[in-house]
Amino acid sequence: MQGEGVPTGGAAGAADSGDSVAARASLRREQLGLTREEAARRAGMSVAYLDQLERLGDSFDPGAHMRLAAVLEMPYDELMTGRRDTPPGRRAAAPHPVLMRLAERECWERLGTHGIGRLGLSTESGPVVLPMNFLVDGRSVVYRTEHDGPAAVAEGTLVAFEADHIDERLSSGWSVLVTGDAEHVTDPGTVRSLAERPGARPWAGGRRDLWVRVVPGEVSGRTIRAV
Repeated sequence: MQGEGVPTGGAAGAADSGDSVAARASLRREQLGLTREEAARRAGMSVAYLDQLERLGDSFDPGAHMRLAAVLEMPYDELMTGRRDTPPGRRAAAPHPVLMRLAERECWERLGTHGIGRLGLSTESGPVVLPMNFLVDGRSVVYRTEHDGPAAVAEGTLVAFEADHIDERLSSGWSVLVTGDAEHVTDPGTVRSLAERPGARPWAGGRRDLWVRVVPGEVSGRTIRAV
């Protein structure tokens, strides 16, 4: 294979960045239990050439990168640029973070009028957390679901609702937790009013005719920021 004797030393430095071909390849090798030597051999190249390949990125031998991606059992684009659908919080924490509690008024301000949060409840098979479109109605959280869906809890069921926001650039964010009893919304006028509000149409689509209100028993929140 061409490239024998290519200088090494760049891959380790690239891997330290945490967001590079070298870092992604290194993590994937670890997940698969492969050594650098095994990965290089399976991709038909020397370890020295693998070092160069990882250090120079997509400007150097795309064909070799494709072979490496196949060995690592990951899409080519994911190897080269990383996943685009990763959860938030992949950046390093701020050097001097400050964690503070939010007053209840501030919690409702953070929730705003509508959005997507998470509903936590207990089931026969254990606790579950479900992503959920929500509306803020007065001082309560309302969501809609299918009558036979997992979020169609009985009235009086104790549930938890959480929403948050993460600022990747500043390594900061907030979270709000509402715990309380579930109450079915059955008044036709109230249902009609809720259905006409922005954010009432669920992202998941489908027919969701059951409206459930989380009547707060406790509202708490926290914010984290860098100083």
